Amino acid sequence: RSWTAHWDNLNTLFNYPEDIRRAIYTTNVIESLNSVIRKAIKKRKLFPTDESARKVIYLAIRDASKKWTMPIRNWRQALNRFMI
Repeated sequence: RSWTAHWDNLNTLFNYPEDIRRAIYTTNVIESLNSVIRKAIKKRKLFPTDESARKVIYLAIRDASKKWTMPIRNWRQALNRFMI
């Protein structure tokens, strides 16, 4: 039901070529990244400086990225379209 309420926004997605749509709707990657960041921050709760928080987030993303092996299909084609 929610997609019918937001049909105008969803319909805009279909105006893009297929390779771009594939890159846009791969939200699992974004959700996974947010989960990694949330877990890293939740473990520590308090940070002495902004820099220490940035380092924790950087290290969490770096460690998690080693496990991310699934490439986005047709990413090269989509990336070429994104280039200005």
